[in-house]
Amino acid sequence: MRLIQNMTSIAEAAAPPRAIRMAVIGGSGVGKTALVVRFLTRRFIGDYERNAGNLYSREVQVDGEQVTIQVQDTPGVEMTDNTINLPDHVTCSVQWADAVVLVYSTTDRRSFDLIEQLHRQVVRTGGANMPPVILLANKSDLLHLRCVDPQQGALLASTLGCSFYEVSASEDYSQVHRAFHRLCCQLAKQQPPATAPPPPAANSTEKRRSPLIPRPKSPNMQDLKRRFRQALSAKVRTVTSV
Repeated sequence: MRLIQNMTSIAEAAAPPRAIRMAVIGGSGVGKTALVVRFLTRRFIGDYERNAGNLYSREVQVDGEQVTIQVQDTPGVEMTDNTINLPDHVTCSVQWADAVVLVYSTTDRRSFDLIEQLHRQVVRTGGANMPPVILLANKSDLLHLRCVDPQQGALLASTLGCSFYEVSASEDYSQVHRAFHRLCCQLAKQQPPATAPPPPAANSTEKRRSPLIPRPKSPNMQDLKRRFRQALSAKVRTVTSV
């Protein structure tokens, strides 16, 4: 019985994986959703409904540690009269995120021209807590439609002080994974590791909280309960016979 209680205490004290939060921002039609889904699931889906700003989440291994990756996909940003209209949802996503991924399409010059203004908005919104930023150029496989050269993207990233990756969500998973994974590793090194909450004091009057994770239901645990019931039944039979 004491062993069962000890196992329950371990389950209650275990801390959930720490979360790494990223916001993906860019113009309409640059492939933000395709990049996020490609990174988290390895799959490429060509057609998506209009982006409503979904939050994607998955547990992955980063440098040997289990972490929860949360990626906030954001609606496409539009430019009117050389000014951008940044929805409140995008602003809130920047404030929430540990890092920001700026995306443009190599086949869309207007999406590239958006990046510098978007970066200024990120700097303004982040303030003293400015999150790390990387620049992704998507659709590098569409060479016949290219209107932004790799050198232009690299030069812009150097000006903004951020890392640059040219990728193809449709053709190469490894490119997409490398860009996001390096950002995850950078964030994991900056953030302190998750720690388990301290156990309650013996004389604490605080109400016991429910376990953070459910009690284990492994075959060993079930076998332990079965043996305990057998021992209890045998003891009852002995007392009755006496």
